Amino acid sequence: MQWTLVIPLKPLVRAKSRLAPTAGDALRPGLALAFAQDTVAAAAACAAVRDVVVVTDDARAERELTALGARVVPDAPQAGLNAALVHGAARARALRPATPLAALNADLPALRPEELARVLAAAAAFPRAFLPDAAGIGTTLLSSAPGTELLPAFGTDSRARHAASGAAELPLDAVDSVRQDVDTGDDLRAALALGVGPHTARAAAGLLIPD
Repeated sequence: MQWTLVIPLKPLVRAKSRLAPTAGDALRPGLALAFAQDTVAAAAACAAVRDVVVVTDDARAERELTALGARVVPDAPQAGLNAALVHGAARARALRPATPLAALNADLPALRPEELARVLAAAAAFPRAFLPDAAGIGTTLLSSAPGTELLPAFGTDSRARHAASGAAELPLDAVDSVRQDVDTGDDLRAALALGVGPHTARAAAGLLIPD
């Protein structure tokens, strides 16, 4: 079974605002792009993934992520993360209606293709499923089987909201790279400890991340 992944990405100038204390506004957009580049590259390298669709209006991100094999679609709704995912899912399913689909965060710089494959294999057993983030509050992946609506509820307390919507929580161990999203300096430190991809390693080189 091969999947289509839909990855939403804000315009880089607005992305990852909570990293400003760590990276400053000058480096923050480059870090956000690097996270997305490493996420897309790892997703594209996953044997379980057929297509990676990125929803963004950022021209720089479009160029860089297209070069990594992603198909970029504009954020036509311009109404937030969940609307972007619904739009991206509809575009993806218009092309491949029989393919399972998953929404994936764009800020998983330590993502490992083999761990992503494990998560997708587990998700295939359910009409809808999700993986909580490392903090246990949010969500990094939400899946839907063919013929099933994605119904994304990302944002504050998305773990609880996805569970309440009927999606199955995936009780997986040893998939830390799929759980470790990056919003804060602490998150970035944790991702670096796991081992990030080359784009993030370059972008984060020389950053002083306080303990």
